[in-house]
Amino acid sequence: GASLARELELPDPKAKGWEFTDLTELDLDAYPAEPGVAAFQDDGAQPEGVMSLGAAAARSPDLVRVRLGSVVPASGDPFVARNEADWRQGALVHVPAGKALDEPVRLSVEPGAEGTRLDWRALIVLEEGAEAEVWEEYGSGGADGLFNGVTEIVVGAGANLRYVCKQELPETNWVFATQRAELGQEASLEWVALGFGSARGKVRMETKLAGRGSNAKVTGAYVGGGRQHLDYDTTQEHAAPNTTSDLAFRGVLGERATAVWRGMIRVDPGAQQTDAFQESRNLLLSKRAHADAIPGLEIEANDVRCTHAAAVAQVDREQLHYLRAHGLTEPAAKRLIIDGFLQALVERVSAGPLRETLSDSLERRLAQILDTA
Repeated sequence: GASLARELELPDPKAKGWEFTDLTELDLDAYPAEPGVAAFQDDGAQPEGVMSLGAAAARSPDLVRVRLGSVVPASGDPFVARNEADWRQGALVHVPAGKALDEPVRLSVEPGAEGTRLDWRALIVLEEGAEAEVWEEYGSGGADGLFNGVTEIVVGAGANLRYVCKQELPETNWVFATQRAELGQEASLEWVALGFGSARGKVRMETKLAGRGSNAKVTGAYVGGGRQHLDYDTTQEHAAPNTTSDLAFRGVLGERATAVWRGMIRVDPGAQQTDAFQESRNLLLSKRAHADAIPGLEIEANDVRCTHAAAVAQVDREQLHYLRAHGLTEPAAKRLIIDGFLQALVERVSAGPLRETLSDSLERRLAQILDTA
């Protein structure tokens, strides 16, 4: 595995999906693999259903052997192949059939020393009828380095998962992540992605609705400043009848930040009665910020409803003028417009602590980029 990983070439700008994210300056071998620091709890007690992936491989070898690599197979992808060969840090979240976890599980991982690569691996398995909320956080500690993550999610029949991934790596870091969920019959997934940190890279988020009647709602928010380049590649694959997916991403970009979102709705043959939606909306706070939004459809069934929308806009001068005329300062007026733009996204998330946390995270990140704007 390790030698194969070394032989795989990095994609060049002509490779599909890499047209906007240039890897010519990346030398993967210049970043030696190092485990970094992972934490799975807040209060010192290991939460139920969670253990380090290394320990799990020893303690529940059958579960790990069957599941690890089943959702994200080691393919010709150089990042996944390296992760497969080199991961030392990882977590297993396993919720047995019919069980509901009372508390959200928190997995947080901090990069290691300057100039190193962290290969992080997470495996989240909800058996039939199980219920859980899992937060995965790629941390802000650490120095200049490279983060390479693979997250595999299995949502069993009738199970219900809320999954949040928050990326706030240092703004000098490369980030690469492949995250894929597979849903069984009548399974339900609510997935929230926050992209705040990193310099460059790509995060791939794929949902496969493999069981009849399964549904996924994916909500993404990114906020970039400086010269950050954020790249999200999303796939909604409908592989069974009567499935629903609803994906919405919103981005706010200041200074010279750039972003690309590429979304694909794929409807497999026989996946009748598919209902799929995707949208990407970007708000640019400066003339030098830039976003590309590229929706795509591949439909091989005839009884489907698929909708997509994409928009990139500057802050509306008329709205700004209206608010100024009503006594708001320019920064306050701008902030109100941005908050309104993001509020529509926040309201997609089920009411309660998750929505409040999402709102707070966005507030904090916006304050950072507006201070420098």
